[in-house]
Amino acid sequence: MSRRLITALAMIFALLLAAVPMDSNAATAIEKLMMPGPLSQSHVKQEDDCANCHKVLLKAAQSDLCIDCHKPIKADVANKKGFHGLNAAVTKSDCYFCHSEHKGRAFQLIQFEPAAFNHAETNFPLQGLHADVACASCHKPGKKFREATSTCNSCHGEQQPHLGNLGTKCETCHNTSGWKKVAAFDHNKTNFALKGAHSKAQCISCHVGEIYKGLSSACIDCHAIQDVHGGKFGTKCADCHSVEKWKEAKFDHAKSTRFALLGAHEKAKCADCHGADVSAKISMECVSCHKEQDVHKATLGINCGTCHGVVAWKQNVKFDHGLTNYPLVGQHAFVPCESCHETRVYKGAATTCVSCHASDDTHEGRFSKACATCHSPLGWKRVSFDHARDAHWALTGAHNKVGCYSCHTSKNVVSAKLATDCYSCHKAQDVHRGAYGTNCAKCHSTATFRSATIRQ
Repeated sequence: MSRRLITALAMIFALLLAAVPMDSNAATAIEKLMMPGPLSQSHVKQEDDCANCHKVLLKAAQSDLCIDCHKPIKADVANKKGFHGLNAAVTKSDCYFCHSEHKGRAFQLIQFEPAAFNHAETNFPLQGLHADVACASCHKPGKKFREATSTCNSCHGEQQPHLGNLGTKCETCHNTSGWKKVAAFDHNKTNFALKGAHSKAQCISCHVGEIYKGLSSACIDCHAIQDVHGGKFGTKCADCHSVEKWKEAKFDHAKSTRFALLGAHEKAKCADCHGADVSAKISMECVSCHKEQDVHKATLGINCGTCHGVVAWKQNVKFDHGLTNYPLVGQHAFVPCESCHETRVYKGAATTCVSCHASDDTHEGRFSKACATCHSPLGWKRVSFDHARDAHWALTGAHNKVGCYSCHTSKNVVSAKLATDCYSCHKAQDVHRGAYGTNCAKCHSTATFRSATIRQ
């Protein structure tokens, strides 16, 4: 039967229906006479009323009737989702082009060849290992293809060892290249960014028993076994330890103890001062640590810092001698301590000149031990003595030319003071043998003893 003939008969049939009043049963009988064949089993309920799928003389309306009935397909087309919404050929064709009807109850409306199907035209492109998975692994019998789940957990739920503690978004860490090829988890998106040695730690090191939520971020909860202090320093490990290396601990001694570690103290080990119990409070006095190094045997007190610095115990030792009863001035300031202090017990050292300069006394004690009368700390050989000023007896005349030892004849005297009367020195020259008394100055002068002026 030609296409034109069929069209003509359909028009005649439509005119008859419009011209002749009929009840619904009569119309159904006529429609069934024109039906080209039985519907498939899935549409058997629609077979009693052709209007379910056809509009008279409006063949183009058939696809609209199809998707009005198949609402999920209509939604996919509208939203450009799924096979019917993504396949360009589907959107340009009528439904009957792929899904033919009236070919019997056993006819398969879906002409589907799995091997030739392009899964990329769905919401779930097959990538990686998914491309080799059998269709039946995801598309279960009795279920529509569109009803197959697309979540990782729905297929891999039994393979994940996390006991559900990481949720169901497997793709956060896993990918289609291999279930066991775990992508790096961005821990920075959590409240505990992994830095330093933490970035190299195995997940199981902290997440024991696959517990991820509500896990403590306190150092002590993971490092309690490494706390060699036995909790004596509290639980704030980060005050000394860093994420770089647990054993490289830093402690702000100045801030936490008010005793800054400077110089050699900075290199000292904790146990050097604290012993086995580093948490024990200890004295901050120098002598508490340096008692064995105190060669002065505590004779200089316990404030070692007066002389010793923190750079080194024996280096740059300084002492302000001006705070003693014997300030060091002149050449004394450059003399080594040992020159005057024969032992490290510095107290009790003699302060007299002769105690150090006895060997320098060329006068053999003729001027007593009062070296400072003539000598000064500016230099031993720089002598300054004014007989009139210092001895209260001016040397005039011939006296000014007489050598010191001419009058100061006695050695190792207690005092350099001598008698100032003429007779005490000139008795041997008194030719008068005392006839005129002992006051030689009545006749003689200091110009010369041999000439005399008789005074009335």
